[in-house]
Amino acid sequence: MSPVGRRLGVSSLNLAIDASLAAIADAGLQVADIDGIATMGEASSSDLKDALGANVSWIGTTGFHGSGGHLRYVIDACMAVATGLCKHVLVFRSVNMLSGEWPGGMTDEWAWYLPYHEYSAASLVARYARRHMHLYGTTREQLGSIAITARNHAMLNDAAVLRTPITMEDYLTARWIAEPLGLLDCDLPVDGAAAFVISTADYAHDCPQPAVRFEAVGCALHGDSSWDYRDSYPAMSSTEAAAQVWSRTDLKPSDVDVAEIYDGFTFLTLTWLEALGFCDVGEGGPFVSDPGRIAIGGPLPLNTYGGQLSAGRLHGYWVLHEAVQQLRGHAHARQVQDAEVAVVTAGGGHRMGCLLLTR
Repeated sequence: MSPVGRRLGVSSLNLAIDASLAAIADAGLQVADIDGIATMGEASSSDLKDALGANVSWIGTTGFHGSGGHLRYVIDACMAVATGLCKHVLVFRSVNMLSGEWPGGMTDEWAWYLPYHEYSAASLVARYARRHMHLYGTTREQLGSIAITARNHAMLNDAAVLRTPITMEDYLTARWIAEPLGLLDCDLPVDGAAAFVISTADYAHDCPQPAVRFEAVGCALHGDSSWDYRDSYPAMSSTEAAAQVWSRTDLKPSDVDVAEIYDGFTFLTLTWLEALGFCDVGEGGPFVSDPGRIAIGGPLPLNTYGGQLSAGRLHGYWVLHEAVQQLRGHAHARQVQDAEVAVVTAGGGHRMGCLLLTR
């Protein structure tokens, strides 16, 4: 990873270079060994290729509109390696959301939302959260448990941006963003980058670091490509992505030692926990209301680095980085003992994906 912070004053490309060179060295490789690049970052794959002086045979398609959500580039890289197209693919995500480089802009779909005063993803997720509350009795205090746990874990992570403890009162009295979501339900914009090298399995024996393996991936884009139209509303495409990942492995939810679950908003985490089968549909609220269950040392440690809510928003790539650290046994004060299986998820609405990793 590159340094992570708020208003670092460093370009997205330079952040991507820092993270990528660190990832390549960590893998025991040289830039010349990299034969594929994929990203969804503000810095483009082509710009990074040129900056590194890499000669590649494959560059992943750029664009968010596809199955797998933020993780589609990781999944694409896995396919490039699995089919023999590449041997070592560099995957990175760079964000520079507070230093003037975030492109902003509205896609065509927002033309349908703006007349109803829906100005951001918070507005879209708020509708799902309100419906879940109506159907299942989910409470703000239950969502608050996710935010508080994330902050507690961030306090163990020197790289996390927010490390001051918060209470339930702090959570409940934070200003509204899109009711029922308040400020502490929303992830934290930062500047930073994360990078990974995805290699063929036979390289694991030569890697200087403990190798982490892809056990299974899950992605789906069922129904309309919209936040609005789902037969099972308020379920999201996490339902289909999770079903696919479990269909491709003999492992079960009870085998997972650590869960690095996308928390662009607290409610998205709740959605993923239900979809992955850690609890029944509608039972996500009671599941997280016991903070000991999702804390480090509990049965399902959740977002052990602090999540996007407290560590910072790298759109699903810090969750992957943390899962690798946990499975390697390199997470220091926040290490989950004997972690062997990790689940990683990212995305919301109709674009979501998940990974099952093993050591």
